[in-house]
Amino acid sequence: MNIMTEPQPPVGDAPAEPRIIGHVLSTAGSQVVALLDNELADVEAVQMGGLVSIRTPHTMIYGIINSLATKMARRRDEGGVVRTAEIGLLGEIAHGASERGAGFRRGVSRLPPLDAPISSVRREETTAVYALPGRPTVTVGNVHQDPDVPARLAINDLLSKHFAVLGTTGTGKSCGITVMLKRILEQNADAHVLILDPHGEYSQAFGDKSEVLTIDNFRLPYWLFNFDEFTEVLFGVRKPDMAAEAMVLREVLVAARMRSAHRNTDPRTITVDSPLPYIFSDLIGRLDAAMGKLDQQRNLQTYLRLKEALTTLRSDRRFEFMFETSLTVRDSLGELLGRLFRVPSDGKPVAIFDLGGIPSEVLNVVVGVVSRLAFDFAFWSRQRIPVLLVCDEAHRFAAQSATDQFALARRALTQIANEGRKYGIGLGIVSQRPSELAANVLSQCNTVFAFRTTNERDQEVLRAAMSDASGAIVASLPYLSNSEAIAIGEGVPVPMRLRFATLPDNERPRSSSAPFSERWNDGDLADESELGRVVTAFRSRRAE
Repeated sequence: MNIMTEPQPPVGDAPAEPRIIGHVLSTAGSQVVALLDNELADVEAVQMGGLVSIRTPHTMIYGIINSLATKMARRRDEGGVVRTAEIGLLGEIAHGASERGAGFRRGVSRLPPLDAPISSVRREETTAVYALPGRPTVTVGNVHQDPDVPARLAINDLLSKHFAVLGTTGTGKSCGITVMLKRILEQNADAHVLILDPHGEYSQAFGDKSEVLTIDNFRLPYWLFNFDEFTEVLFGVRKPDMAAEAMVLREVLVAARMRSAHRNTDPRTITVDSPLPYIFSDLIGRLDAAMGKLDQQRNLQTYLRLKEALTTLRSDRRFEFMFETSLTVRDSLGELLGRLFRVPSDGKPVAIFDLGGIPSEVLNVVVGVVSRLAFDFAFWSRQRIPVLLVCDEAHRFAAQSATDQFALARRALTQIANEGRKYGIGLGIVSQRPSELAANVLSQCNTVFAFRTTNERDQEVLRAAMSDASGAIVASLPYLSNSEAIAIGEGVPVPMRLRFATLPDNERPRSSSAPFSERWNDGDLADESELGRVVTAFRSRRAE
């Protein structure tokens, strides 16, 4: 597949007559203190987050204004005021770069000398700084400094090295992730994307480019579960107290898998975790046969408790999407993997797994199983079919707490975060509570998009995750507008503040809040028929 790259802006030499706004007063590491020209200190370039340039004999260095200060004279006869600015250095463009086919590069080879002139930048320079020449890119909006300068993302670095979209609810995270994926799909029609959607927000966002999977049209068969996942569903919160029952279950599970295995399958390769189909009723039949041979009454209770748990699970209609009651079983592993990871894509490169109808008792297991399957699929495909897994509400499924109810999901997502890059699976996490995310998952996200964040604990986590960003950019976290974000990491050219493009109403995720005032003034909605609909849905566990 040929990957198209967006046209990149030409990169030339330093501007002939830049507008000088000050001079270098001191340097320390990546920070420069500038003495501003009082007559030009109020120009548009001299503002928090503004991009400026510093000319040196060999390069043009670019940086962002992190802070501004004014020192008033103590006495009238001392005259005037002194205005200074702290500038965080981003990178440089070598003189003559256009002739050599080079462009902006991160880092500074030589710090600027004292008294070096500091200038405002032209639009062409700003565009060159925020470009990604030579790499496949997508444009997702514009940079904050100049609405006419596109904000670009590097596709391969963004996806292969994981990314996080973080911020307070209602700030535009869902729209931001939708914009990114839609732009990427425009250039990669045969992509393989799976979105774990806890609230059914994304079902309309990708239109006919996606397949929406629900418990009504998708089956996640029990025989796919490994032993830990199966016992989590079967015993739930009682699992720590069911050690004896688990030992018996292990034996009958292996026997059931071996009985259903293909005749050419080596029995020595079959384990309790092998994804081989077996008939669920065979487990109960083997328990009955074993109980008939028991000669000790105390062991009988273990078998009876296990049989009761299996029977109850099979008869619970809420779990029909996992436990079918048929007397035969079909090996649907290939079909299931194909639907989840869009192989072949058939014009629908995105699978959206709507988790909204899944009972809370097994949500941990379902997310864990699907995430594990994503890793296993990538592992055995050996980068031939790269997959992107996007997990919304990631603070639930990959929480920092070691005792939370989503331990299986956290384990699977952590494995993807730590090892996925080697096997061709990318992870995108979306969360409104970054302080509750597992640190070892967030730390593996090499690109971070931070939307408005007001909680102090969440801000602290974001500051730590965005340590390479300038102080001015990070300081803007509490007052970013909706659809604005701070982006930092491998997927962007330099740390930047950007505004995502606006989506049409029919392509926006359904993440709006309930219109209380409107609904409370519509008496026709709150009648007995509506109450009856709620009762029916409540009992059937099916939302209409």
